[in-house]
Amino acid sequence: MQNNDYMLTGSISKSIVKFAVPLFFGNLFQQLYNTADSLIVGRVLGNTELAAVSSTGMLIFLLVGFFQGIGLGAGVVVSQFFGAKDTKNIRLSIHTYLTFSLIIGAFLTVAATLLAPIILQWMGTPREVMPDAVEYIRVYFMGSLALVMYNACMGIMQAVGDSKHPLYYLIVSSLINVVLDIILIACFGFGVWAAALATVISQFVSVFLCLLRLFRSDEEYSVRLKELTLNPRMLGMIMRIGLPSGVQNSIIAFANVVVQSNINYFGEMAMAGCGAYSKIEGFAFLPITSFTAAITTFVGQNLGAGNKERVKKGARFGLICSLIIAEIIGVLFYIFARFLISAFTDEPEAILYGVQKAQTCALFYFLLAATHSFASVLRGAGKSVFPMLTMLVCWCVIRVGFLLIVVPITQTIHAVNWVYPLTWSLSTITLFIYYLVNDWSDSSITKKGKSL
Repeated sequence: MQNNDYMLTGSISKSIVKFAVPLFFGNLFQQLYNTADSLIVGRVLGNTELAAVSSTGMLIFLLVGFFQGIGLGAGVVVSQFFGAKDTKNIRLSIHTYLTFSLIIGAFLTVAATLLAPIILQWMGTPREVMPDAVEYIRVYFMGSLALVMYNACMGIMQAVGDSKHPLYYLIVSSLINVVLDIILIACFGFGVWAAALATVISQFVSVFLCLLRLFRSDEEYSVRLKELTLNPRMLGMIMRIGLPSGVQNSIIAFANVVVQSNINYFGEMAMAGCGAYSKIEGFAFLPITSFTAAITTFVGQNLGAGNKERVKKGARFGLICSLIIAEIIGVLFYIFARFLISAFTDEPEAILYGVQKAQTCALFYFLLAATHSFASVLRGAGKSVFPMLTMLVCWCVIRVGFLLIVVPITQTIHAVNWVYPLTWSLSTITLFIYYLVNDWSDSSITKKGKSL
């Protein structure tokens, strides 16, 4: 345990940065999964195939995001027990969560494969794009078990302060993904299903490496087959924190599916251009997601150890860094938008759609960073209900309502683009007020763990 408890002592800034930097590079390589698919598909197969891959991104997050939210809850529980040095409950929480993930991964494989074509149709995916989109999504979700289990293993490692090993495994799996994309699509000329297959294979490699690490470890967070269990009270504790986060992810995903359906209304070029923007935005926001993940782990471990003042100082440092980094990235993205979008497509109309979205949203990235940072602090403290309610109102009700009212009136994609800065502003203001007026640092997770 001593190797990973650096979050609990010493310089706050160094602790957070030490955790966030490997996490950033890990997220960077993870982002390569779908970006490599889109880049190679767009350049080799064409814009119709690029639109097919791009249109599935929101659907993937809709079906997977809920279970990733549950994983966030598990990470908070593990990190607080780790900070409290409660070995018994560290092991019980880890093995309960892994057992739950195995069940969920199997369920998602079947459910997503059956439901994906129906949801794509509901989203208004154009007829010429639909066959490739269904082909891609079905193969992708055949690897659901690997996707869920990798996120579970990565969440466990991050919860105990290990962000380096997930980085190493992502580097390996991302390189495998890119090489397979080139071989299967560029060399052999296979369709979009090959891009999904490359992702599935690379995900299975990453989960194998993660499990190998956890099984071979002698630390308190090691995994043993005989200890796999589904403890009802521990699962309930995980769900109490994770369920609101899962619902939050699903709410965001649902709203973004509505946004995607509005983009689909403007045709194939809009889908390709906005899809290219989304891939670049994923890269642009990686430093912020890395810092917010570091904040959650830092808050969780230090609250478990009873270090309230250290928690508050670390939260302030993480918030300020996230906002500054986000705005620097936003300005750079605004300036170089055309160059970046054109890496995915040569079509002038598609590039125009992507540039319009980038130059509408990029300068407001500091608001998106603020929302995620406040939510990460609260989630690390075990208070995930209020962020969920905030997202429900701001990112779902208001976002969808705005689109339903404004887009039919204006008949322009600019209205679709502006819905993001608008709802980011509202959620940031709401969470900032809650952060200031509530004693969010009063955690009771470790107290409840004593009764298990």
